[in-house]
Amino acid sequence: MPFLMLEREDCIASLWQKRTYDRVKLHIPKHFCELPRMPFPESYPDHYKSGEPYNGKRVLVVGCGNSGMEVSLDLCDHGAHPFMVVRDAMHVIPREVLGKSTFELAMLLVAWLPLWLVDKIMIFLAWLVLGDLDKLGIHRPAVGPLTLKHTQGRAPVLDTGALARIRSGQITVVPGITRFTNSDAVLSDGTIVHVDAVILATGYRSNVPQWLRATDFFGKDGYPKTEFPNGWKGQFGLYSVGFARRGLSGASADAVRISKDLCQLWKEESRPAKKAGRPCYRRSISVVL
Repeated sequence: MPFLMLEREDCIASLWQKRTYDRVKLHIPKHFCELPRMPFPESYPDHYKSGEPYNGKRVLVVGCGNSGMEVSLDLCDHGAHPFMVVRDAMHVIPREVLGKSTFELAMLLVAWLPLWLVDKIMIFLAWLVLGDLDKLGIHRPAVGPLTLKHTQGRAPVLDTGALARIRSGQITVVPGITRFTNSDAVLSDGTIVHVDAVILATGYRSNVPQWLRATDFFGKDGYPKTEFPNGWKGQFGLYSVGFARRGLSGASADAVRISKDLCQLWKEESRPAKKAGRPCYRRSISVVL
């Protein structure tokens, strides 16, 4: 199938090939995070590579997803004292159960069991391996982990060792932030925490509406207006992959549908034109019951 690819960089996937990092990257450019009329100094780093520069410091990590957990753990490994902000309920599941990947186990169960039952199994296994997390200030949502991922795109957090550091007191879980002072963070419960640095691990937002104009394919939230599984095709030959907020399975489903649609279009466009012949009349019969 003939195609034309437009790429302004000199390679494919330039973000990964040219701007990957030693360990962890927070995909939040610093110019989007600075306060009005208070730009960051030029010497400030715009991403997190290692906890080594924070040795002996009190660091506030804003965000408790997979990035926030891993950053907090890495800070501990380099002698820092992280305070991890946990504002909402979240699912934390073990990375492995009996030596088997938890994600792999979940995908295996989903192929044979209903989603609600797999959720119950995963929550039970998480409780069995990780224990009661309410005592640590981490609360589970009412909706199961796979259902939450399936409906809202919120992935569960895989524990890679951070929970053990929370239990030992090396990582302190704190509630949301109300405001900052010169060197302190005022929390939503009124507690004042002195911090030497703040690291943002707050995720990202789709910026499609900023550059895709003259079409109503995407909404203001940066995602297709038509919900999954029909949000992969727009007007004017425009397709979208991976915006279903359902992880790799959603991206895979989009890619398969787009491939089939392109194949069908190619067959129609490459089909030889039929010669004009005798008119063919079609008759339609309808029955009203």
